[in-house]
Amino acid sequence: METFGDKIRFAREQSSLFLRHVAAELDIDQAIVSKFERGERKPTREQVLKFAKFYKLNKDDLLVAWLSDKVTYEIGDETLACEALKVAEEKIKYVQKTKA
Repeated sequence: METFGDKIRFAREQSSLFLRHVAAELDIDQAIVSKFERGERKPTREQVLKFAKFYKLNKDDLLVAWLSDKVTYEIGDETLACEALKVAEEKIKYVQKTKA
């Protein structure tokens, strides 16, 4: 499964860009971009959108990868994680339905 970091690293390599170039264009420290690619640090939503725009990637796909990484990092070690996700999915559907 591809992580957010995998996706942006692949996009950078496909574009034959150096980390320093990407970092300069996005106004993000080079070491931070490197950590994003390695999954050692999580970007903000705003930064995810910057990467999507810069690499011309589908922003929804990149946001889903980012969000799934966040959820996995937060609850991945819990034995009841899958069950909790099912309940959370129902709660999210309810909240979204009531807002519509």
